[in-house]
Amino acid sequence: MALRSASTRLRLLLASSSSRSRSTRRLLPDPAAPTHTDMAFLHSHATSFGSSLPFPNSPSFLESSYSNRIISGYKQVPEEEKSKLVGNVFTSVASTYDLMNDLMSVGLHRLWKDRLISKLNPFPGMKHLDVAGGTGDVAFRVMERINSMNHRTMQAALADIEETKIYVCDINPNMLNVGKKRASERGYKEGHCLSWIEGDAEALSFEDGSMDGYTIAFGIRNVTHIEKALSEAYRVLKRGGRFLCLELSHVDVPLFKEIYDVYSFSVIPAMGELVAGDRQSYQYLVESIRRFPNQEKFGQMIQEAGFERVQYENLVGGVVAIHSGLKL
Repeated sequence: MALRSASTRLRLLLASSSSRSRSTRRLLPDPAAPTHTDMAFLHSHATSFGSSLPFPNSPSFLESSYSNRIISGYKQVPEEEKSKLVGNVFTSVASTYDLMNDLMSVGLHRLWKDRLISKLNPFPGMKHLDVAGGTGDVAFRVMERINSMNHRTMQAALADIEETKIYVCDINPNMLNVGKKRASERGYKEGHCLSWIEGDAEALSFEDGSMDGYTIAFGIRNVTHIEKALSEAYRVLKRGGRFLCLELSHVDVPLFKEIYDVYSFSVIPAMGELVAGDRQSYQYLVESIRRFPNQEKFGQMIQEAGFERVQYENLVGGVVAIHSGLKL
């Protein structure tokens, strides 16, 4: 009963927040450019805006992740063990992953992913890489957007769809198996336009400068070395290629933050236990969100990887953020 009540309250809060003040978009200052000029841009429905964008001191998560010990959730473990621990988490939740996303976000993750694809602006003939995308949620949206574009264009442009290649890369084979099954149910033949690759975000198997786009949704906070994953994203993108990351982030609305914290630490693990039979994995997921760098710090890390025109957009008061950058 308490679980249902808390979920209902959060749904109303999220719906209210979404309709009243949907997002904030901020362009981070170029480190090589003068910083006295305010370079922040608002979305048409902004939740909040800071007059300046200082980069805060690195949180303890980053201090630990650059040493030989990593914080996995709130638990410190040897660096070499984090990948195994995270792998076990996603092996455990693979079969109920999409259902739990619907429940935890009260369905809003679908809108957030739609927004991600709108910012990607996919096109027929593109080569796109979706990392940590095992269940196919993002890849299917990319394909659907490209297919809808082809239906609206001239007959000559239809040939471009044959050149389109969407690669789904995930380190966890169980997650990939879920995605392959969903792809088959949707009529996508493996190896035609859609390919499934078991691989590590920190050591991608793709050639330098081979991709037009790179997306990672709810995945980068789970890699052992964020900076290596960002470096690999930069490496595989072509000049002019776009990097996009959708990730659970840091709420910047004080009252909402308090309610969201209660929901995250109490309701989500209980929901994981009831639906997936796994409280511990969802406790880890919640804790990993709190340890992830905040929006400005993560944006700085993207810049340090070599990307330019880095910006982020807060959705629902910072519950999630979409970071983007270009390889120029």
